[in-house]
Amino acid sequence: MISNKPLKRAPELQPLSHDHHHGLQLCWKIRTGFSKQIEPNRIKKYADWFFKTHLKPHFELEEKHVFPILETENELVKRALTEHRRLKRLFKKTTDTEKSLGLIEEELEAHIRFEERILFVEIQKIATQDQLAKIKEIHTEESFTEKDDDPFWI
Repeated sequence: MISNKPLKRAPELQPLSHDHHHGLQLCWKIRTGFSKQIEPNRIKKYADWFFKTHLKPHFELEEKHVFPILETENELVKRALTEHRRLKRLFKKTTDTEKSLGLIEEELEAHIRFEERILFVEIQKIATQDQLAKIKEIHTEESFTEKDDDPFWI
């Protein structure tokens, strides 16, 4: 059973965990949009913006600088990369918007939980100070920029 207690995250990885928090907020916004019966294309417009602005750069950083700490043949890394590819395909899908958004919401949340509870724990165990310093240098804490021209979730 996976514990729900907060995990102690290496300070250098905390900005990535903050990105994950914003990803979980996207999932919540999609669920909220559905519960309020918001037109799916409105939700998709926000989700597409979020993907382009926040999620795609996050994936690129993880793939280039974080996952290699465990090596590309590591099963956890393979799973994360597969999930990244699947999520990218879902975001690019232009048909059956409601179904795609539902899958994005479910799969993104599960992916974030996996990275936070399993993958990052393993990365922290073996990452050197140099590797962590490089991640911190590349991905510093930035304030989250919200797209609030259509806050359908309020």
